[in-house]
Amino acid sequence: MQGTVHTFDPATRSGTVLLDDGTPLPYPASAFDASGLRLLRPGQRVRLKVEGEGAERAAVFLTIATMSDPFV
Repeated sequence: MQGTVHTFDPATRSGTVLLDDGTPLPYPASAFDASGLRLLRPGQRVRLKVEGEGAERAAVFLTIATMSDPFV
């Protein structure tokens, strides 16, 4: 799944991604930390792994879209 970074707070290392259909999806610090990245910028394209349903749905991993996918 891919989306676009909507928000990123460097202090908490969390934020939101807008999916291609415009749905905002939160990502916790643990998803950002798993990426190995140091920073995300609003508008940056990312690939993400999502788990959960409904209100519990959240990204558990994200990386820059051009980087290799560790789940393939």
